[in-house]
Amino acid sequence: MKNLQETWVYLSASPLLHLTLTLIAFVVASAIFRRLKLNPLANPVLISVVLIVSLLVATGTSYESYFEGAQFVHFLLGPATVSLAIPLYRQFEKVKRSAVAILVSVLLGSSTAILSAVCIAWLLGADGVSIISLAPKSITAPVAMGVSEKLGGLPSLTAVLVILTGICGAMLGPLVLNLLNITDWSARGLAIGVASHGIGTARALQINETAGAFAGLAMGLNALATAVLLPIIWRLFFA
Repeated sequence: MKNLQETWVYLSASPLLHLTLTLIAFVVASAIFRRLKLNPLANPVLISVVLIVSLLVATGTSYESYFEGAQFVHFLLGPATVSLAIPLYRQFEKVKRSAVAILVSVLLGSSTAILSAVCIAWLLGADGVSIISLAPKSITAPVAMGVSEKLGGLPSLTAVLVILTGICGAMLGPLVLNLLNITDWSARGLAIGVASHGIGTARALQINETAGAFAGLAMGLNALATAVLLPIIWRLFFA
């Protein structure tokens, strides 16, 4: 084990190592996902996280050292998010026809996500910092961390909760929608986008382009709605 750690320290001097390991982990996770016939419970993001964390723990590598090499993947999140405009553009006429329903659904979904998280955490005895860190869990990480920090939460805790929410939504969202017999792809995408932001949107795109387009739209609108509604709800009911 000591020799392995010494070798790892030597190799980790190259920033390309952690980038390469990240890509390998995702390729392996995607292969497992396909092997299991795209079972939503075998989410590639979850498997990738488990593989990378296990490796970092086994080799004693800090997150800072890992991120220094893998930050190019982080940079690509921006272009990837912008690219969601492509399927949305293809569904633009359908979006226009459903504009009022989309806005009402997003506002209700955002409010429900905030209030359910806050109330459940409060009933279970969580402290104020934990509660406000949990409240923006259903929106994309950069916005959630910013909102959490402004209201006195812990951005690092919020980031973890956002990722867990996205993974759970991508894994369980399609199953729940099937149980509820919701078959309209736009409605399914909108629900997944509101509940589980980017990770859920990626899953929706894998299933159906219409679902992916509406999920991407819902993800953006929900981030905006939560950034506006959460401070108001927090000050009215919990401050």
